[in-house]
Amino acid sequence: MVRLRALMLGEMGLDIGGRDAAWRHGAVSWFEERLKEPSRFAAFVADDPELGVVSCAAGICEDRAPSPTNAGGCHGHVFNISTDVRGRRLGYARACLVALLGWFRDETEVGVISLNATQDGMSLYRSLGFESPGHPPLHLRIDRRLS
Repeated sequence: MVRLRALMLGEMGLDIGGRDAAWRHGAVSWFEERLKEPSRFAAFVADDPELGVVSCAAGICEDRAPSPTNAGGCHGHVFNISTDVRGRRLGYARACLVALLGWFRDETEVGVISLNATQDGMSLYRSLGFESPGHPPLHLRIDRRLS
């Protein structure tokens, strides 16, 4: 999962550092902890007999204040959708995402699911029913890197 996350983040233009970058160790720990919460977190992978894990999709449930469009307040967030370059255009990402959406639908109370889309993934997400929200999200990044 972390290897594919690094691939995805690098393709998004982030400096991912080397194999020993501190964020990778933190990501391993983070995924290990989340995997202990099967009612709040799920990850689906596609495994190739020769290449190993070639694709993944992860999702987490977040508690938010209820709203008219999500009366229960449980919000799903999809992330870490990534496929090794050697396994692209073979349906792996779709299979992982479809399995993840099934988990949200069948095993959680999620009323709304969001994700951050790249141009490469946009057609997949739209084909599965994702739409642009009426109010686009904005981000403010606080630099917390150690000097």
